[in-house]
Amino acid sequence: MKNSLFIFSLILFLIQTANAQQFKGRVLDSRSKIPLERVKVTDRNSGESQLTDRFGNFSFDEVSFPVELEFCREDYLGSILIFQENESRIEAYLEKDIDQLSEIVVRSANIPEKIREIPASVGLISKNDLQRTDNFNLVQNFNYVSGVFVSQGALNTNKINIRGIGARSQYSTNRIKAYINGIPLTTAEGELTLDDFDAEYLDRIEIYKGPVSSAYGAGLGGSINLYTNRNQKDQRSITTNFNYGRFNTRKNGVNLSYVKDSLDLSFNYNQVQSDGYRQNGAYDRISMLGSAGLINKSGNYWSFFFSYTNLKAYIPSSLSESDFRNDPEKAAFTWNQAAGYESYDKNIFGVAYEHNFSEKLINTTSVFYNSRDGYEPRPFDILDEDRQSIGARTRFNLKTEIFKKESEFSFGTETMFEFYETGTFENRYEQAEERRSIQGDRLSLNEQDRNYVNVFAQLNSRLTPKLRAELGLNFNSTSYDLEDRFADGDIDQSGSYSFDPVISPRMGLNYEVFDGKNVYASMSHGFSTPTVAETLTPEGLINTDLQTETGWNYEIGFKGNWLNNKLFTELNLYSIQIRNLLVARRVGQDQYVGVNAGKADHNGIEFTSIYQTSFPNEIGLRLFLNSNFNFFTFDKFVDLGENYSGNEIPGVPKYMISPGIEFSIKDLTANLNFQAFGEMALNDSNSGYTDPYELLNLKLNYNWNLNEKFDLQFNFGINNILDENYAASIVTNAVGFGGSSPRYHYPGNPRNFFGGARLKFDL
Repeated sequence: MKNSLFIFSLILFLIQTANAQQFKGRVLDSRSKIPLERVKVTDRNSGESQLTDRFGNFSFDEVSFPVELEFCREDYLGSILIFQENESRIEAYLEKDIDQLSEIVVRSANIPEKIREIPASVGLISKNDLQRTDNFNLVQNFNYVSGVFVSQGALNTNKINIRGIGARSQYSTNRIKAYINGIPLTTAEGELTLDDFDAEYLDRIEIYKGPVSSAYGAGLGGSINLYTNRNQKDQRSITTNFNYGRFNTRKNGVNLSYVKDSLDLSFNYNQVQSDGYRQNGAYDRISMLGSAGLINKSGNYWSFFFSYTNLKAYIPSSLSESDFRNDPEKAAFTWNQAAGYESYDKNIFGVAYEHNFSEKLINTTSVFYNSRDGYEPRPFDILDEDRQSIGARTRFNLKTEIFKKESEFSFGTETMFEFYETGTFENRYEQAEERRSIQGDRLSLNEQDRNYVNVFAQLNSRLTPKLRAELGLNFNSTSYDLEDRFADGDIDQSGSYSFDPVISPRMGLNYEVFDGKNVYASMSHGFSTPTVAETLTPEGLINTDLQTETGWNYEIGFKGNWLNNKLFTELNLYSIQIRNLLVARRVGQDQYVGVNAGKADHNGIEFTSIYQTSFPNEIGLRLFLNSNFNFFTFDKFVDLGENYSGNEIPGVPKYMISPGIEFSIKDLTANLNFQAFGEMALNDSNSGYTDPYELLNLKLNYNWNLNEKFDLQFNFGINNILDENYAASIVTNAVGFGGSSPRYHYPGNPRNFFGGARLKFDL
């Protein structure tokens, strides 16, 4: 009898031991996929509880399967999950109760922090915000961010300025750094194009406003950081969409998502086509994007990203004042006769690895490759260019104590090597009977090899429970080799050149004066190196005296939550003082000379406010107000004997005010957005201005859950409801040739409608 009892007890013990196992996992935000700390995880079987660490990790020494876990955090909806057995990767996703902007962790910071606690102004475009517009063009969403302005000449003619930096660029965006999943998008000489990316593939966009060279190197205006969607556990789906708008604009695409165990795969294909509002305005773009993520057994994370774009977009160019007022649909005469367009194939590849040496030390390293093969027939010549670049970025984050103060130290380096070949040919379009370009004799051929190295470091320290300090430093070295492979006579541009090394510091303080209400002050340095085009003189020689453009940003601000965290407000005042101002002086139809013309002061006020709440019966309300007031002037600017000191800097509206409302009831969401922009100076002399204008836009979304497998969404909207006639972009300092009037204006689209549908099938 005793032996039988012993054997029975032993069997029970073995069964319990087999069922009781160590159980590990982590908790993440359902949208951003950022690990969540301070989540209370409770084993409802045993009653044992613990809090997740800063990486979102939790661990129970013994659990009995099936285990029922409860997840709780104050600002998130609670969740109860049941796990039948142990798995290689346990992940729980929590959804915010009310999506508090101030509590969102900024992923692009070298040391991730909540927006409210960062001593800087960071604009956030969430996935929900990206649903406000027709999504034919990504950058139109940036105009809802205070301090940011996008000039939109056409779907492929956009330039972004942040706090007025980059406004005087002629046709493209420069002086701004940009990344997607940590992979650089800005070229080694500072040019940037974001039109290629599909908004529906992105999870969020983070925009640092003002000089950020301490973290990113050459970026006087700021940085734009794009992040793609990361799929949730066990998500396997196919999503197709089609959208149609006025001017025969259509977009269709498909997205595939697959998650199994520790592998996360996603692929997106989309095509956008349009006849355009204006003559010679047809547009055709095919984009493919893919990403993959893999967590190994040690909890380290591999990620892969690729993007391919094929574009052919015709260029109507800018118009004179008379044509802009009376015939905005026409194209510039010579551009129409030459059927001018731009086309390119672009590739981006990147691999990143995040390694956790310990709970206190993390390294993230990425390597990347970019290429672009472009061809652009223009009335004055035909441009043929090929660009390839390779590079790497690595960053270490160490959590430690300094003088007994809780601190985190980040340091690393970023380098890029770029190989760029550009040539021009005669355009003999005038000899053609029909409207087209004809390639003639070669005019030029240059090869440029440019490289830069950034070494950066940042220290964040909690001096007191309420006071945080941030210190940053960046060292940059930029050089290039130029080979003139089509030297003409005595003019040979070949040579090796380098800019003086630049050291960019940053200092910031953030103090929580009351619960959820912070004030901050910061001082940061930024710089932008001249492009090769800016370094060339009219005789085709290198101007070795041209200096790097630099600036200091001084900023104070307030960020705070109100009304039980339903209302977030941010107010900041800044002054950016730029020295060695780089000016593109126009000397021909497509010829510019770069000069260091003096000093400029960019002073401004920005205000952001978001209120969101919910009511019974699945009713939600979201109100926002974004605005900025600009006081951008030349401090000291004398060019060719003309004194422009004290004049307004052209190309930037004096103000932007954008209130909006989002109302949802069950499956229907309505967005009504208003935008008011002030007048813009057309040139340095301030001899002319654009008119101020207002835009009113509406978009409706309806989600229809057909069954457990199928979700259907419909959308309908109206852009420019007021049918405003306005200049969506201008060419600053335009010059008329041959007695013609200068062509400053790009007309904006009149009232236009759009609509579409999206079908999602869960496998």
